[in-house]
Amino acid sequence: MIVCAGNNETFEFATPLGVGLVEMSMNLTRACLFDPPEFLLFVGSAGSYGNHNILDIVESKTSSNIELSFLTQSAYTPIDNVVSTHRGNKKDLIVNSSNYISTDFELTKKFLKMGIELENMEFFAFLRVAQEFDIPAGGVFCVTNYTNENAHKDFVANHSQAKEKLTKYIKAKYEHV
Repeated sequence: MIVCAGNNETFEFATPLGVGLVEMSMNLTRACLFDPPEFLLFVGSAGSYGNHNILDIVESKTSSNIELSFLTQSAYTPIDNVVSTHRGNKKDLIVNSSNYISTDFELTKKFLKMGIELENMEFFAFLRVAQEFDIPAGGVFCVTNYTNENAHKDFVANHSQAKEKLTKYIKAKYEHV
């Protein structure tokens, strides 16, 4: 099953399940309860903390849920905030998720020091639900912006081209799509 966020981030081959952590959690849980898929693939856009360029395609099976307040040491969490369906010896790229889009490039460079390279609003919830149902899962992302003061403007400017690039990538990699 291939899924995406929804709203303006939809694909002809993917089921939109909601924007942000809560909508994704609720709707993917519902889908897994009523008709559990054999595999889950999330397709969407991502913001780069600096290691990836605009329109790069990136794959991952690991996500974190770390808020900016954690980076400034003004918050903590008692819950496990990293989830992965990755198996293997090679280190997997980590995609951070939050219901907020980061716009402070200097602050988000701290994510890179933690081994976190991208952000996407839904991926943590997506992987956490997949993990709960023991369903193999991963994500494919196209970078639309850097996490700076121009994040939204750049997202809007690059979003259509990113969707086209993701569509071509998915159709080439998964021929049955």
